[in-house]
Amino acid sequence: MLHLRLMVPADRTDEVVGTIERTVGTTHLAVVPGAARDPAGDLVLCDVAREAGDGLLADLCALGIDEAGSIAVQDVGLSLSARADRAEAEAPGEAADAVLWDRLREATHEESTLSVTYVAFLTLATMIAACGVVLDNAVLIVGAMAVGPEFGPLAGVCTALVQRRSRLAWRSLAALLVGFAAAIASTVVFSLGMDAAGLFTEERLHGERPNTGFVYAPDWFSFVVGLLAGAAGTLSLTSAKSGALVGVAISVTTVPAAANAAVALAYGDLGQTEGSMEQLLLNMLAIVLAGTLTLLTQKLLWARRRRGPRRS
Repeated sequence: MLHLRLMVPADRTDEVVGTIERTVGTTHLAVVPGAARDPAGDLVLCDVAREAGDGLLADLCALGIDEAGSIAVQDVGLSLSARADRAEAEAPGEAADAVLWDRLREATHEESTLSVTYVAFLTLATMIAACGVVLDNAVLIVGAMAVGPEFGPLAGVCTALVQRRSRLAWRSLAALLVGFAAAIASTVVFSLGMDAAGLFTEERLHGERPNTGFVYAPDWFSFVVGLLAGAAGTLSLTSAKSGALVGVAISVTTVPAAANAAVALAYGDLGQTEGSMEQLLLNMLAIVLAGTLTLLTQKLLWARRRRGPRRS
């Protein structure tokens, strides 16, 4: 269930209440006249089944409540109510399959914003991966994958393409390009420092690396894994199963490829640098392609419910 808290201008309260009452899957409707102060108006509360939530939010936005008032949405962790059970049973579809497009846009907007924290995480992840590729240590590679925040901007690109939001697309692309450029540049300096300290050596980079040699050798398996991970990551975002993102993060060779490119560049090995960049771009392309197709499929499946189910 989702809990909606609305601040509604007094002259639109009846219209909002009518919309909520006509939407299948809603319950626990409450109106507190005059309770809202900024903006002034009435406070309207209700619960709605997740699978009916997107349609109701679309109707409320069509009434202009997001402009004249406010709409806040929260997940209900526990609801002990027979009415809530009936509302969920009445709403068509399954809650896990429902997509809240407004929430997805908000989430990808936040995750795809170029910030100091985002660049710091990506840089640290790339440096950890650099240690992993030089030491041929799979544990460090997996750890670096889990730390990397790059899936957020990739999901932002997918969302922007499906929702046709150019601003989100440019913001996400900027986060990817600037973030990886800064991370690679910082890791080159880091690698030179580690070499000066005797911790990195060119012989280790060019030696046998059975555990990490794949990061600069792109092939069709890389593309297939990227497709699968892109679809899984997108589903985890739309279904609010964020735990699956960890598995996605450690499935795709993005951060390790950037790290190998940086270390190879520090030693002047343009062959490994080129192969690593190809691996990075191939995986990002696969994730965006699969994520976009997944969102388009979900959008088509829920197109008929966009206006929300109605009570007779």
